[in-house]
Amino acid sequence: MPGPDSLAGFLRLVRTELDLELTDRDAETELAALPGWDSMNLLRLVTLLESGSGRRLPVPTVLAARNLREIYAVLEEAA
Repeated sequence: MPGPDSLAGFLRLVRTELDLELTDRDAETELAALPGWDSMNLLRLVTLLESGSGRRLPVPTVLAARNLREIYAVLEEAA
């Protein structure tokens, strides 16, 4: 599975692979406020992104992200 090439693609991946009901506006929502979000979702997301992109993500930076947009930015910076 290739990594997402846009924020919209990233959100689609999160919705599909983590089975979360998200809207595009949820990119700015604090992770703790996302419906169904928990720490296991973050671990699953990092694993999906690394396997899909073939890139290692800086986990401390991902853990510091406050929302999905910031996680996507980490992915983009790792490119």
